[in-house]
Amino acid sequence: MNYREAFSFLYGFADYTGQNNIPYNRQTYNTDRVSLLLEMLDNPQNNFASVHIAGTKGKGSTSAMVESIMRAGGWRTGLFTSPHLHSLREYFRVNGEPLGEEDVAEGVEKIKPFIEKVEGITLFEILTALAFFLFSEQNTDIAIIEALMGGRLDATNVINPIVTAITSISYDHTEMLGNTLSSIAGEKAGIIKPGIPVITAPQKPEALGVIEDRARSIGAPFISISENWELNRQNINLQGQSFDLREIGNGRKTSFRIKDLNIPLLGEHQLINANLAIAIVYELSSRGFTVSEESIRDGLKGVVWPGRLEILSHKPYLIVDGAHNSASVKYLTESLVSLFGETGKTLIFGASTDKDIVEMLENLHPHFHEIILTSSHHKRAEKPEKLLEMLKKLKRNASIAECAEEALKRALKMTEPEELILVTGSLYLVADAREAWFKISDLPLEDKDPY
Repeated sequence: MNYREAFSFLYGFADYTGQNNIPYNRQTYNTDRVSLLLEMLDNPQNNFASVHIAGTKGKGSTSAMVESIMRAGGWRTGLFTSPHLHSLREYFRVNGEPLGEEDVAEGVEKIKPFIEKVEGITLFEILTALAFFLFSEQNTDIAIIEALMGGRLDATNVINPIVTAITSISYDHTEMLGNTLSSIAGEKAGIIKPGIPVITAPQKPEALGVIEDRARSIGAPFISISENWELNRQNINLQGQSFDLREIGNGRKTSFRIKDLNIPLLGEHQLINANLAIAIVYELSSRGFTVSEESIRDGLKGVVWPGRLEILSHKPYLIVDGAHNSASVKYLTESLVSLFGETGKTLIFGASTDKDIVEMLENLHPHFHEIILTSSHHKRAEKPEKLLEMLKKLKRNASIAECAEEALKRALKMTEPEELILVTGSLYLVADAREAWFKISDLPLEDKDPY
């Protein structure tokens, strides 16, 4: 089996991420099918240590930072995040790099007979099991596992992590997870395990109470970085930001303190993610996975996470960001004002049908002189004509482009060198825009699936 054949085989299975009409219940979303497959594979997820991370915003960035730090510390790492930008192989990162086509194809071929025995198994469940199988085959020491959606019924919730973490919770996937922060938090808190520490980012009281109650009810040590850590930002520029961090109120004889840390990721929210990542690493160190201060510095400084406030060009500034709900968009606009002021800006916007699109546009449109509406390649992408109807209710107009490449070419023509273009609303749109930019610039885009 070659990679193309493996790719075709995998995409022959149901992909719930491309559908809006799948009910969220234990019949459709559960761990039964993936558990059965993993059992037939001798439970490869038990052959390495793991960290499980759920949340609404920042879970991918936090996962990437933890992985980068652990790898800098000399540990052989696996990283499982979703969705991918350009290649299916991004689901299977070992030591910071997606596995090669041959490795993935070989893995699919090995587990194919077992997959075919599991009735009703979905694409994401297969990808989850395949990642665990490949991480085991690659002799990883520790894997950082990001939950896709929710947590309680997520396919990744079959692992026995040594640390769990919950990033910032806001309104997203409300048609499935519930329309209150407490119901959403309840689903995310489903990853918490008895006796396993859970670390949470700052939360609204409604969400924090649910997480803390869940932890206490099953005897999981509870750590809130807003109560147990103190962060002070020092400097910020277009190359990144620096900060100091110290642990407080831990009741221990010694506490963690480190100054002048640097991350290349932009936005104040990334400082929160970095704080959470370090808190996770600190807990890992107490469980045998020690890393030095130098490794923390090197890991944070070297983290790469495309599509999140990523600057692709400087004349004009071309920024792509995967913000896909109103809370993420709010963080994004605040970061743009902080970094660029109120210079002339052009917005390229597209979103999935199940998102809070009007609220996103309400936050975005006052900051932009020109708006171009488009759609990504994804099945759930809202049509730009419908986006325009929503925007007109906000008393704004916009032009429409059929795809990200057309939108980007148009934006480049209308934008002065000192001005800014932002592409946002969907990580799928960001992927399309990145591919379009690399094509327009005649630059190679590594690790892109050719079909």
